[in-house]
Amino acid sequence: MQRAKLLVVEDEANLRLVLQKELERMGHEVHTAADGEAALRALEEESFDVLLCDINMPRMNGMELLRRVRERANPPEVIMLTGYATVETAVEAMKLGAYDYLTKPYRIVELDALVRQAAEKRHLRVDNQRLRAQLARQAEPWPIIYVSAAMRECLRLVERVAQSDVSVLITGESGTGKELIAHEIHRLSARREGAFVDLNCAALPSELIESELFGYEAGAFSGAKGRKLGLFELADGGTLFLDEVAELPPSLQSKLLRAIETRSFYRVGGVRKVHVDVRVIAATNRDLNALVGDGGFRPDLLYRINGFQINLPPLRERPEDIVPIARHLLKQLGGSNPPELTDEALIALQRYHWPGNVRQLRNCLERAVILANEGRITVNELPPEVVGSPPSGVASVSPSNSQPPPRPVTAPLHEVERQQILAALEQTGWHRGKAAELLGISPSTLYRRLRDYKLTRRL
Repeated sequence: MQRAKLLVVEDEANLRLVLQKELERMGHEVHTAADGEAALRALEEESFDVLLCDINMPRMNGMELLRRVRERANPPEVIMLTGYATVETAVEAMKLGAYDYLTKPYRIVELDALVRQAAEKRHLRVDNQRLRAQLARQAEPWPIIYVSAAMRECLRLVERVAQSDVSVLITGESGTGKELIAHEIHRLSARREGAFVDLNCAALPSELIESELFGYEAGAFSGAKGRKLGLFELADGGTLFLDEVAELPPSLQSKLLRAIETRSFYRVGGVRKVHVDVRVIAATNRDLNALVGDGGFRPDLLYRINGFQINLPPLRERPEDIVPIARHLLKQLGGSNPPELTDEALIALQRYHWPGNVRQLRNCLERAVILANEGRITVNELPPEVVGSPPSGVASVSPSNSQPPPRPVTAPLHEVERQQILAALEQTGWHRGKAAELLGISPSTLYRRLRDYKLTRRL
């Protein structure tokens, strides 16, 4: 067990020194204070796991010190020590929040065991607070930027399915935002106060996925020195998101199916069944029906995880979303003063087919932000494949009478922008502030565009 950081508060100098030496011999880090006021000063300067406190002390007795300590944020656990034990003082100490109560004389081994238990309790409390803060951050709404009808329909399905407890399968090409949709389902569900735990099934070797999902008991295999909780247990009461679920090895698919159906499983090397209440959301960029036909995926597992399916369209099928997403990403990437895209750069972004979808768009803009000059991103800062030119240093060979391939016919930029503004206004019920946020522009910019395009009233 890890050592504890202790503060020993004792007015008798000899006993204080003995406690310090003996507890240091047990492996702890020990600090001392001669009275309650000195102890409070020490707590202002450092954080301690456990405070050992005598009750009868001059100027400030142990009970008053205990009361003051428990008023602090993230206080240490307190063990009271006294040579004059009574039932009344013991009851009062426990009511004030003391971890335990020891009567002098006591054995150092007994005190050491109590200190370790108290320190473990505080470590668990601190870890719990840290995890709750992390979950609170995860529960914050993730912005999903769109103006297209296709994404509006996807979000409508998200809102409907979130209220149920059915398993959801999210499909779509890589980079379309499947994890973002999974977070949104969790945030809108009755499980929002629970954990959102995710696992990328393609990121771990097949032999490690089972212990990651279901945990293991001490001694289950070489190196398993203690019990480890799996992601299923950590997601109890919340949501488990299995990204790239098609990459699960066949040997694990049957155990996953059983766990989802019965809401129970055995840890690796365990003999006691663990019961959980978990909602499963899965995602894949592959055709699971084709995998089932080839024998690479269990049909019964597909039926179980595909209680409700949401398919995300690729970015090339919703080009009207490219500009709002790009402007939103620039806000994230460019800090307080992000660069602006020139009209030519915007046209290039809209013409490109984006095989990597939003993830590729983000990478493209990261590069452009680094190369941007004077707060402007031109076509010169975009990758060659986006602007339609061959990579640097590669010659293009073609017959002399051949013509370069025609560019896709694209509407004029002002008309595209006008349609995007109209779509955003319709989506937000003509709330100009919300529409500006959706478009990734400032309200003042939106007002100027409304004036330029003579959109002064709802059409």
